[in-house]
Amino acid sequence: MVRTRAMKLLGLISGIVLLNIITWSPGLLAVEIGGKSAFQTALGVTIVFSSFLVLMYGSYTMLLKPPIVTPIKDITSSTDYRAALNRYKNEKDLNSDILLALDQLDRIEKKNAILLDILNQRFDPSELSYKKFIAVIHDVENLFYFNIRKMLNKLSVFDASEYSNLTSSLRFKQISNNLLQKKQELYMEYLAFVTAQVSANEQILLKLEQLLMEISQLGSANDEDVDHLPCMQEIDALIKQTKFYQQ
Repeated sequence: MVRTRAMKLLGLISGIVLLNIITWSPGLLAVEIGGKSAFQTALGVTIVFSSFLVLMYGSYTMLLKPPIVTPIKDITSSTDYRAALNRYKNEKDLNSDILLALDQLDRIEKKNAILLDILNQRFDPSELSYKKFIAVIHDVENLFYFNIRKMLNKLSVFDASEYSNLTSSLRFKQISNNLLQKKQELYMEYLAFVTAQVSANEQILLKLEQLLMEISQLGSANDEDVDHLPCMQEIDALIKQTKFYQQ
C-alpha cells in the first residue's frame, strides 16, 4: 500500500514537472510572467499556484490521509476484497498466502466467466440443467468468498508485525520463555488458519476446473445426468460440509 501510494505521488510529481516544462520552455508555450502579455502573466501565475496546490493536496492524500477501509461485513465486490487483502501483503509471514489469495480472486472470476460462457453455448437458460449448474456455481462462489471473509476477520484482530518480531525485538527480552512460547504458538495458529483458508479456496478452484472439463465433455445430457456428474456430487458434498456456516 505504501509503495503504491509512493508510486502514485511520483506519477503526480512527474505530471506537474512535465506541465511546467511545456508551459515555460521557450520552444513550447513560452509563458512568461511579467512580460508584455497580461494573459500570459495570468496564465503563468495560475499554473504556478495550481501546481503548488495540486502537489500539496496530492502529497496529503497519498502520504498522510488514512485510506478508507470498508468494514469486512460490508465487503461485496472483488475490488473490496482485493483492497482488504492488500493491506496485509507486505507482512513478511503472510506475504505468500496473501499474494496467492489475490491470485485466486483473479482465477475464480475467469473460471466463472468461462463456465457461464460454456453453459450458455450448451443449454438454454430455461432448462433445469442450466439452472442446476448456475446454482452450484453460485454456491461455490459464495463459499470461496466466505473463506476470504473468515481470513480477513482473523487478520483484523491480529497484529502480524508484533508477532513476527517476537524473537528479534528487545521489547520481548523480559518475557518469560513460557509466555513467549505461548505467544509464538498463538502466532502460528493465526498463520495456519490463513493458510487453511487459502488451501480451501485452491480446492474450490480445482473443483471448478473439473466441473468445467465435465461440462465440456457432456453429450446430450438430461437433468438426471447432471445430478450424477462426479464433480457435481463432490461440489455438492463440499457445500453440505459447510452448510451451517455463518459469517
